[in-house]
Amino acid sequence: MKSNNNEILPQGYKMTELGPLPEEWEVVRLGEVAEYVNGYAFKPAQWKKKGLSIIRIQNLTQTTNEINYFDGKLDKKYLVKKGDILISWSASLGVFEWKRSDAWLNQHIFKVVNYSKKILKEYFYYAVMTKIEFMKNKTHGSTMHHITKKEFLTVKLPLPPLPQQQKIAAVVSAVQEAKEKTQAVIDATKALKKSMMKHLFTYGPVPLEVTENVPLKETEIGKVPEEWEVVKFGEVTEKTKQKDPRRDSNTEFKYVDVSAISNDALKITSYSEFLGKDAPHRARKAIQTDDIIFTTVRPYLKRIAIVPENLNGQIASTAFCVIRCKKQIVNPYYIFYTVGLDNFVNRVTENQRGSSYPAVTDKDILNQYIPLPPLPVQQKIASILSAIDDKIEAEENKKKAIEELFKTILHNLMTAKIRVNHLEINV
Repeated sequence: MKSNNNEILPQGYKMTELGPLPEEWEVVRLGEVAEYVNGYAFKPAQWKKKGLSIIRIQNLTQTTNEINYFDGKLDKKYLVKKGDILISWSASLGVFEWKRSDAWLNQHIFKVVNYSKKILKEYFYYAVMTKIEFMKNKTHGSTMHHITKKEFLTVKLPLPPLPQQQKIAAVVSAVQEAKEKTQAVIDATKALKKSMMKHLFTYGPVPLEVTENVPLKETEIGKVPEEWEVVKFGEVTEKTKQKDPRRDSNTEFKYVDVSAISNDALKITSYSEFLGKDAPHRARKAIQTDDIIFTTVRPYLKRIAIVPENLNGQIASTAFCVIRCKKQIVNPYYIFYTVGLDNFVNRVTENQRGSSYPAVTDKDILNQYIPLPPLPVQQKIASILSAIDDKIEAEENKKKAIEELFKTILHNLMTAKIRVNHLEINV
């Protein structure tokens, strides 16, 4: 079969505004398949420390600011319950299912109500998900990007018959569930790491059941095992040098800036490459394998990482303190986990100066006290925490793979490149 523009279509397909689709599918507008309630425009004076929380879009992984509450009277149409589908039409455009307790709906968010009999709620959710990038391309405003309600209501969706909608939703939901389960494993493993760090740096690498038998002593940084020392950081590190890459104008080098550090994973996730003559003015700190780089600008953001082998001999920003361990005394990975402790970062942060560009000096970091167990104990602590980090990384990689699978399957199902009408699916 040929379309109007002479494109050859597969058997049983027709050309639509959304491209080739099966003949039994329709194309509908968002305004035709559901009604929408826009949120209430709360004012700061109405926020109270009790009542129901107010849903405020920050990003699609943290959709409520738990500090803000409202205890007044509102029309119940603004009340959001678990299972409601919400669509942010301003700032962070996106669609999500509300999974928390009851809350009030703030402005810039639509709550979906009164679905048409032609569309299933579950299918609607995934169909809108495929249109978010399209909506982002239609946004207005420089400070608060948004799509108008009129434009929103005219966004077009593919609409297969109800049985196919049900099967599409079931397939995509299965992949979504796998992604959520992987995220749950990641969250649990991160919680385990936090708990384990507190245990290891208080009692050492001993089983929980023997912690009562570990003799502790009070120190400048809190309680530590009696056999451990507490020393100034600078006593276990070596002096590092700066290097001006502009002196070798045609030599290429890799450059690590503050933005290249993930403060979630505490690792270098990217770097830039420059010729010496094009070096940024901050590119001065020489780094080696197993160096630890600790940002001196806004240290509370925890831009901390250990330098991998592929960046040996390269250059980092002067916004880092480069920590090079005396390996005959300390294990670099033990030090890496030590400087990542919240109490260490907090002590460093107390020294920051400046309001618009708060920062500390290398000296502020190297003057801090750290716990120093015997080297074999350091190695054991580092090994335990590295194993947990490896687990987190493996699960993060699994999640990324599932997310890519999710996007591919969602696209192919919604464009009918993969058909489900003949699949036997338990729904």
